[in-house]
Amino acid sequence: MARRQQTRGKCVYCGREMTRGGLARHLSTCAGRQAAVEAADQKPGKEQTMYHLQVQDAWGGTYWLHLEMQGTATLEELDHYLRAIWLECCGHLSSFSIGPYRYTQLFDDGLGMDDDRAMNVQVRRLFRPGMAIPYEYDFGTTSELMIQVVDKREGRPTTPHPIALMARNDPPEIVCMECGQPAAYLCVECMYETDESGALCETHAGEHPHDNYGEPMPVVNSPRIGMCGYEGPAEPPY
Repeated sequence: MARRQQTRGKCVYCGREMTRGGLARHLSTCAGRQAAVEAADQKPGKEQTMYHLQVQDAWGGTYWLHLEMQGTATLEELDHYLRAIWLECCGHLSSFSIGPYRYTQLFDDGLGMDDDRAMNVQVRRLFRPGMAIPYEYDFGTTSELMIQVVDKREGRPTTPHPIALMARNDPPEIVCMECGQPAAYLCVECMYETDESGALCETHAGEHPHDNYGEPMPVVNSPRIGMCGYEGPAEPPY
């Protein structure tokens, strides 16, 4: 269904619309972004390494983000951002896998394995362009992401926040399996127990039987759509 779509999204700086890969290239030369960087570099403060990250759902790539992250920010702050924009539903555990180590909250709780580390490490100590970093949220009904370190620059951040959103996929087109109109809900029972997409418009959601998995869940612009108790709203935290 929608996960196989090649979604498009808009550059935050200039509004140009293109695919995930097109934006990865565009952001390196975008005049609007360059103007924002030049304005930031005129302000007081220390320069630091800034990282361009591309985040996507690990299996389909339908859902994606382009972020700029300060090198002095931590994995914990990136974890909080991903939860806020895409994932948080029930306070589940999460982890980043980098090299031989897994960075997770289990370390702080004293429950981690020998290769677990804490998330409160600055990313400048870990990130290198070209890295691909697996991330998991919820070790039961797991949402798997892949974080690519696309590039880096030296300079000042363009916002006061540790992470800036540079681009995000537009919501994929999901249509009602009954009538073809835009879908507003997903029947999880149909998704997992039949060959149907489970997508339902407002009208057909009200008429649809759903005995074993509860009420239909709302369609949201997130790779956690239809999983666990996730209902969005999947909005940027800043």
